[in-house]
Amino acid sequence: MDIPPLAGKIAALSLSALPVSYALNHVSALSHPLWVALMSALILSLLFMAVYSLSHGEISYDPLYAVFAVFAFTSVVDLIIALQEDGYVVGFMDFYTKEGEPYLRTAHGVFICYWDGTVHYLLYLAMAGAICRRKRYRNFGLYWLGSFAMSILVFLTGNILGKYSSEIRPAFFLTIPYLLVPCWAGVRVFSQPRAPTCCTANTVQEEQRKGLLQRPADLALVIYLIFAGFFTLFRGLVVLDCPTDSCFVYIYQYEPYLRDPVAYPKVQMLMYMFYVLPFCGLAAYALTFPGCSWLPDWALVFAGAIGQAQFSHMGASMHLRTPFTYRVPEDTWGCFFVCNLLYALGPHLLAYRCLQWPAFFHQPPPSGPIALHKKQH
Repeated sequence: MDIPPLAGKIAALSLSALPVSYALNHVSALSHPLWVALMSALILSLLFMAVYSLSHGEISYDPLYAVFAVFAFTSVVDLIIALQEDGYVVGFMDFYTKEGEPYLRTAHGVFICYWDGTVHYLLYLAMAGAICRRKRYRNFGLYWLGSFAMSILVFLTGNILGKYSSEIRPAFFLTIPYLLVPCWAGVRVFSQPRAPTCCTANTVQEEQRKGLLQRPADLALVIYLIFAGFFTLFRGLVVLDCPTDSCFVYIYQYEPYLRDPVAYPKVQMLMYMFYVLPFCGLAAYALTFPGCSWLPDWALVFAGAIGQAQFSHMGASMHLRTPFTYRVPEDTWGCFFVCNLLYALGPHLLAYRCLQWPAFFHQPPPSGPIALHKKQH
């Protein structure tokens, strides 16, 4: 997978978030939630107009360029928020976290801001750079799509259902486009042609003739997916208040963060159970039986989704903004960390396997009289 160069123009434009946020933080009129929402909408609109005027050619080639440019700006804002909430910087985004979206001050909010300000930011620059040079960015786009969708779905649902439901301000409605963009972006990313592979018909046939026991790496991934599926189901039952002793012990001694009334961890586990659990079963099937050409794409999507989710979940479980009674106990920290880290790494190993050795997932070449006829002509 080729790594596209970063977009210097967007990087420079996104860094304007630093002086803009600092200046707005010292405007006394922004002490009212409605003014915060209106000013935020105005800044994003002006930013979009600036991007459109400076990069009309790129936007004509691929409209997602404008989306990546605006989101790169918001990623820098999110990184500023995270650094400020952890005390590394001061005087930038106090007005927004107090009057705009106070739930960003939670441990979960801080860590999704860290992820957005680092991983998403680099992805935006890479994808925008690929558009500038008319290169493919399909794999980066699929990873971003899964990560972005998981982040916004858990965050918005947790805001509505958790203890911060009474703290929803007008700025909350600025996130509505964030629900629509992944749908549109997903269609465009999936419609892009896949990168060509060097797999010949003979290579595909030879690889697909091998049984699962002859492919030890795939066997290990199938075993991982089975265990990950059980772990996903178990944690889903835990947050649904399953009365068994094992669930009671787990939620009090291993992951008490699942009881936090902010609702983000509960929503996250339910997302896992409803979406990741079926994927584990389907992926195990695709690794066992050849020709499942959908797996490489969806492995990237779920790698992004689970990577973002586990980063936020693990970080929030141990962060000082999480009440002490809901943090991971010191005597079970090692078990918690290893289990959750393996849960995050597995999908990335699956995606890497699918991208590096895709022959097993290609559609099998035609056989019989049709293939013979094609060979003769």
